[in-house]
Amino acid sequence: MKRAFAILTFLCVLAAGEYVVVSKFAIRHETLGFFDASRQRPISVDLAVRRDYQAKADLDLWKLPVAVISNGNTVRNTEYSFLANALAARGYLVASIQQDLPSDPPLMTVVGAPYVGRQQVYMRCEANILFVLGKLRKLQPEADYDHVTLVGHSNGGDVSMYVAKQHPEMVSKVITLDNLRVPFVLSDRLKILSFRSKDPNFVTDPGVLPTPEQARSRGIDIINTGAQHTELSDRGPDSVKEKIQATLDRFLRSTASSALAPADTTSPMIMNPADY
Repeated sequence: MKRAFAILTFLCVLAAGEYVVVSKFAIRHETLGFFDASRQRPISVDLAVRRDYQAKADLDLWKLPVAVISNGNTVRNTEYSFLANALAARGYLVASIQQDLPSDPPLMTVVGAPYVGRQQVYMRCEANILFVLGKLRKLQPEADYDHVTLVGHSNGGDVSMYVAKQHPEMVSKVITLDNLRVPFVLSDRLKILSFRSKDPNFVTDPGVLPTPEQARSRGIDIINTGAQHTELSDRGPDSVKEKIQATLDRFLRSTASSALAPADTTSPMIMNPADY
């Protein structure tokens, strides 16, 4: 058991070292300021792309897969660089959207209402995502906008799951970090990876998580991290972020062969925090 843990730790260190080198020297970050005139709303986006993959795409040698990261409530869109860099390192064009503004109404909970009263928030964020993707189609036409990967933390994870349900023709993967309100989409064509916290202050609503039988049949991977809810961002310790990066990398490798293939249900979920 100790040897297995040592090997896992070594692999995580190697993976973390790779991301440090790539993120420091090979990934270009750019801040884009959009304005949706129809809603009179500014939308800030942190764009991340690996320089060599961008060059390949410019030469029509590579089609950039697209990932959209949605921030959690009160967390900035730039506080998920560990996720953006992990995705960009795999060749993704990554757009981290600032979903909320200081002028937005505070996030409220209404017991008994659909999604505890937050559907309007999800619809607003859905509009943000669609607007940004429309802008990126013009700026980065060499990317694949037909098989988008949605990533989100907390409220941003709920947004990602909501948008995946509304736009199954566009979304191929969903990666959430402790989404609490929107039930998982059960689809053979959607690949889902979800990292869960162990935090008594952030409890998942009933019916959000799939049953173990549903997860196995749909190929949904659920990872219990044992971390606090807010640690599933750049605010968390390096040990948590590095293990998330390593797990994310394995997920992306396993789902890279065919964006439209049914989910692979032969690999078991990882449920035990001690193994993580």
